[in-house]
Amino acid sequence: MLCRIAFVSLLKLQFNQAIVYGLSGVILAFAAYRLIFIRTVQKNIDRITEMSEKSCIFAFQSWKSYTIIIVMVTIGLILRHSSIPENYLAVIRIAMGGALFLSSIHYYAAFVRILRG
Repeated sequence: MLCRIAFVSLLKLQFNQAIVYGLSGVILAFAAYRLIFIRTVQKNIDRITEMSEKSCIFAFQSWKSYTIIIVMVTIGLILRHSSIPENYLAVIRIAMGGALFLSSIHYYAAFVRILRG
């Protein structure tokens, strides 16, 4: 969703500008994924695979992760209603959306591994 919103914003720019902003967002997405998200994802996957069947549905993430989610949503809402130009917001949206997408691939891969036994 974040990447789609960013893409629509970048369509309003000249092609050269859109490429620069888009690539900046992609580079930041890979950096955020490698430096921040990958460790959290691995911890969550380890926690999920060690859980018993009667665990709470919210137990797959630590309380720290839920705090991070709340902070990220709050920052997103603040940015949405800020006066920051759309082209800069597009970079932030691509960075966050891309990092989250790359992280989600790990969850899907772990799910497939569990299904295969």
